[in-house]
Amino acid sequence: MRHFNSDLAVEMQEAYKEQDEKTPGVRLNESKHENISISHVEVLNDVGAEKMGKPIGNYITIDIPPYAHYDAETVDSLSRAVSTKLSELIDLKDEDVALVVGLGNWNVTPDALGPKVISKIMITRHLMQLVPDNIDDKVRPVCGISPGVLGLTGIETGEIIKGVVEKIKPKLVICIDALAARKLSRVHRTVQICDTGISPGGGIGNRRMEINEKNIGAKVIAIGVPTVVNATVIANDAIEMIFEEMIDKYGDEEDFRKMISFINEDDKWSVIQNVLTPFYSDLAVTPKDVDQVVDSLAKILANSVNIALQPALTLDDINRYIQ
Repeated sequence: MRHFNSDLAVEMQEAYKEQDEKTPGVRLNESKHENISISHVEVLNDVGAEKMGKPIGNYITIDIPPYAHYDAETVDSLSRAVSTKLSELIDLKDEDVALVVGLGNWNVTPDALGPKVISKIMITRHLMQLVPDNIDDKVRPVCGISPGVLGLTGIETGEIIKGVVEKIKPKLVICIDALAARKLSRVHRTVQICDTGISPGGGIGNRRMEINEKNIGAKVIAIGVPTVVNATVIANDAIEMIFEEMIDKYGDEEDFRKMISFINEDDKWSVIQNVLTPFYSDLAVTPKDVDQVVDSLAKILANSVNIALQPALTLDDINRYIQ
């Protein structure tokens, strides 16, 4: 298996396909929603979990079309697609409390997606308690927090969430986080939903306490978008492209073919790490338009969560609320 960090289950599935490896215990289903491509990776058993490096559960990937962030109609279509798939994983009564958590560091733009989403979530739990007569019975009690990161608070994010869950006892926790991808083509272009929880920092090799039902005591659904890719992945892809070009050009040269055959995956990754380590221990790269895109992604995900948690409201109602 190639050496890379990725939070996306669909990328792990693709990695096995690239190497012509079968992935036992894993099922892949692909579909469309308003011309938006959706992949559903289901890890069925312990064998699949070990192969994928992911817990047993559902991993839904929704592709974001090019230039989606500059088109209001596509933004709304994406919101509906994400909310539809999210709703399939939600099983709540009208009176059940839902907690939305915005993971990440609000001081770092590529990691600020979670906190930005929280600023656009319809928070209603306090209104149910303070002015119950003025609230429609169909409106679900929702609360939200942005707990920050360990480096800012000195407290594990999972510990903060666990404390809140123990106090308010929500039936569902929805965590929003920025993810890491192994392909540049997926940065800002993919939404992943899973019902197995999340490990903050896992995609960049900084794994913290896992936020899942076992650890915090409530069902957890995680939603994320990759906003960074590791520099080692970019370097590796560049080297592979050079090799492919050289093989196409000099493929008939026996000496060159022998030379290429001696360079295995482990050696290649070792060289890349040796080149990068003296300067950056773990360099993550993000596109230059990250500010605008993260704002757009925050609106899309907030819309999706609001619609899924408040099915009595329309998308127009949601858009008026978060303008």
